[in-house]
Amino acid sequence: MHKAGFVNIVGNPNVGKSTLMNALVGERISIATFKAQTTRHRIMGIYNTDDIQIVFSDTPGVLKPVYKLQESMLNFSTSALSDADVLLYVTDVVETPDKHSDFVEKVAKMEIPVLLLINKIDLTNQEKLVGIVESWSALLPKAEVIPISAKSKFNVDYVMKRVKDLLPDSPPYFDKDQWTDKPARFFVTEIIREKILLYYDKEIPYSVEVVVEQFKEDEHKIHIHAVIYVERESQKGIIIGHQGRALKKVASEARRELERFFGKSIYLETFVKVDKDWRNSDRELKNFGYQLE
Repeated sequence: MHKAGFVNIVGNPNVGKSTLMNALVGERISIATFKAQTTRHRIMGIYNTDDIQIVFSDTPGVLKPVYKLQESMLNFSTSALSDADVLLYVTDVVETPDKHSDFVEKVAKMEIPVLLLINKIDLTNQEKLVGIVESWSALLPKAEVIPISAKSKFNVDYVMKRVKDLLPDSPPYFDKDQWTDKPARFFVTEIIREKILLYYDKEIPYSVEVVVEQFKEDEHKIHIHAVIYVERESQKGIIIGHQGRALKKVASEARRELERFFGKSIYLETFVKVDKDWRNSDRELKNFGYQLE
């Protein structure tokens, strides 16, 4: 008998959802940096064996929206509650259980199996961990609580075992050689955006969107033309930097990462353009592929 199902990963920013996703799927498909709001889209990673297919779905962190982009991010997370066979709710030892209580209440009402994963347990001790488990169990009494460390992969194998146990009998939803639902261009934008998140401070990374305007691939190399959009002229100057040095550094680091990702030589051209207030524009957000109500 073959098992298959959708396993959706939800939780607040900075709790390590993307690191967990990569550990479970075995491929680096979600950006994993130390900054919040890294994942903006819902990203699927597909785990396949002869008799199992697990479609993991990493969602943006749950937060209270300040602008339309964050509304779209919350929509991705909320939609993940309606189409899952198993839900992985990720928190950590730092986050307080009462944060985003409205979302937690929705999770508590779900009839599907919920695994509550308390991440980063290496940052606390046994006594404090017991208190954290008790607090979350009171809010989500039907959930199975599993302490983990996604970074060191502690208990990740057990999480995978429980997911497999809970999957329904079903034929596969995707081809067995497919490991994500996203096209190659999507991962180009994510990798460039990751380097911007790591290289620039404060608001700049969250005002940036990346669009791949050209992706030409042959047997040995890929030619990529990417545009980095910002909201203001001042941000454009910061992205480019003095004599273009900042942009060159980002492009160089992104190119090396892309070559590792695709296993081919990469020719990457990057340009910076201003698209004023794109984070609050329905039209622009739809053009960038965001989900609006």
